[in-house]
Amino acid sequence: MRVAISAGASGIGKAIANSFARQGAQVYVCDVDPAAVAWCNENLPGVVAVEADVADPVSVDAFFERIAADGERLDVLVNNAGIAGPTGPIETLDVDEWRKTIDIDLNSFFYCARRAIPMLRANGGGSVVNMASNVAFHGFPLRSPYTASKWAIIGLTKTMAMELGPDGVRVNALCPGSVEGPRIDRVIEKDAACRGRTVEQVEAEYKSQNSLRTFARNEDIVAMVQFLCSSAGERISGQAIGIDGHTEGLSLRMDN
Repeated sequence: MRVAISAGASGIGKAIANSFARQGAQVYVCDVDPAAVAWCNENLPGVVAVEADVADPVSVDAFFERIAADGERLDVLVNNAGIAGPTGPIETLDVDEWRKTIDIDLNSFFYCARRAIPMLRANGGGSVVNMASNVAFHGFPLRSPYTASKWAIIGLTKTMAMELGPDGVRVNALCPGSVEGPRIDRVIEKDAACRGRTVEQVEAEYKSQNSLRTFARNEDIVAMVQFLCSSAGERISGQAIGIDGHTEGLSLRMDN
């Protein structure tokens, strides 16, 4: 039986955990939201959800110690925790909001990886998927802390792939564009308010920036995670893979 960890139990994280559990894996997820943790434990057979703050290394250590106490090895780590962070020009951003975004969207990946790597090595190999974003290819006005963290994840991913490749551990980053759901709805609302536009105008602008003129879906991301963690993806490592309908450019959104 494979053992998989998903850091983040809401939205995409919940869908990823469920996909591994349905394939017969033992899945562990963590989230800072007690409601998300309770929902997973009540509704996802094969998933053990634990309340943990991935931005706190002590809390992450406790989560991994729980897994070790069950005597579990590790095949897959999906670093998926993240927040949208503040919206606004750099000079207007609150320092604490910047730090919070970097702590959750970047530092948490390091905290989880440093605990997972010895388990993956002991297992003789495995797969790590780090959730980045298509903003890591372009930059993204008004979202500087989020963008900075996602660019850093690409560098972290490539370095991990180099360090862990000889041990049979593959490491890749997924770079979704906007994903259908309540999270992007909130981002669009904040963006519209910041720029004095309607929600409808901003949503249309977001969609116009990719060749397929659409948002990604949770199932698109889940399918790519499963591919990368399967035997079909056993020669793929160190890659940053877009799931965004081919974003043509994000900086254009400030032009009008």
